[in-house]
Amino acid sequence: MSSQREVLVADAAIAILAERGMRGLTHRAVDEAAKLPPGSTSNHARTRAALLELTLARLAEREEAVFAAAVTPDGRMPEGEAAAHLLAKMTYAAVTVHRETTIARYELALEATRRPELRKTYDEMGRRFREHAAAMLAAAGSPDPVRHGRQMVAYVEGLLFDAVVGAGGVPPVEELDAAFRELLRIFAGM
Repeated sequence: MSSQREVLVADAAIAILAERGMRGLTHRAVDEAAKLPPGSTSNHARTRAALLELTLARLAEREEAVFAAAVTPDGRMPEGEAAAHLLAKMTYAAVTVHRETTIARYELALEATRRPELRKTYDEMGRRFREHAAAMLAAAGSPDPVRHGRQMVAYVEGLLFDAVVGAGGVPPVEELDAAFRELLRIFAGM
């Protein structure tokens, strides 16, 4: 984001998407949620399409920050049990602490199926998630980290969807930890 005001606008838009859905996202609603004077959001995102693009860009920043925090100080991905535990903590956080971001991402994902301008950004987010997963699986010894990375992302997305909008509820972090250990053993022969 180029300014703190844009971050404020985009963060308010994410909160609105999570609380009210796509129909609730208006320039006026963002101004009110961000406690900005009327018309402020329009200064940063003149159209609805621009507001959606700004919001998706901020969402990508938020989620990228979570991944950046996962690497070791020397830039490596965790391995073995540490990788499983990290995946469990990140998944659990996505459905608890970062639930708002996860719900907003689903709202934007559906919108991206109808708006090519969002599709490009959303696809780029997905590519980065798969790259992170592939790097983690390569470090864990996967013989096919790209394919396994795609499968890992699909698995995590299924868990997130079930916990956030499905009937599965939020699984305990210990259950997630065990599931990721099992999955990593299958993918990488841990």
